[in-house]
Amino acid sequence: MNLKKHIPNLITLLNLLCGCIALVFAGEANFEMAFFFVCLGIFFDFIDGFFARLFHVSSQLGLQLDSLADMVTSGVVPGLVLFKMLSNSVNSDPSLMYLPYLGFIITLGSCYRLANFNIDTRQTDSFIGLPTPANALFILSLPLILKNSDSLLVLELLINPWVLLFVAVLSAYILNAEIPLFALKIKKFNLKDNALPLFFLIISLLLLVFLQFSGVALIIVFYVLLSLINNKFNANKS
Repeated sequence: MNLKKHIPNLITLLNLLCGCIALVFAGEANFEMAFFFVCLGIFFDFIDGFFARLFHVSSQLGLQLDSLADMVTSGVVPGLVLFKMLSNSVNSDPSLMYLPYLGFIITLGSCYRLANFNIDTRQTDSFIGLPTPANALFILSLPLILKNSDSLLVLELLINPWVLLFVAVLSAYILNAEIPLFALKIKKFNLKDNALPLFFLIISLLLLVFLQFSGVALIIVFYVLLSLINNKFNANKS
């Protein structure tokens, strides 16, 4: 029995397990632990592909498992988190009692993206639309920013149900938009070919060190903006 071929799939299942645990914590409004387990799940999501390539055991089963695990960790969890935030923001207003369910627009957008990703042959070396793990990190950071920020403007924005609904709709759009986004894969060990991802990683590290949870959200915004600038630069070169 070749155990190597099962290792990447077992790691993918660890991603799914982390997503299930994050769901429990999100349901209890323990957003710190939900964030931690989503981050852990995304880590497993990153390394399962590494081991699949290392052992030369990539398969269609692994591809489908990966998307199904991501659907929970990076699709259902952020939808539930925004549902909880919207529930808190409407303050039992009877006229808005159904509004929180629209937080699951993120889950619907994530599902569509993950299904489309599996059949889109253009996304081997880069992404088209925001990857679901990046979107999940952005959404999971919002309640932590709300809890830890001293800015009145930030607090007012993140307790406004219409702002949160806009975030849900925008997330679903960015997930599926025809916007090329650079990948962080390092295939050649030279500075020229890796200048963009290395620059992004350095700025991201600085944002995390100095801004903590706010830095997480800014990193995702920076990633999209940097990709747009890169796309414009490449278009002008050609």
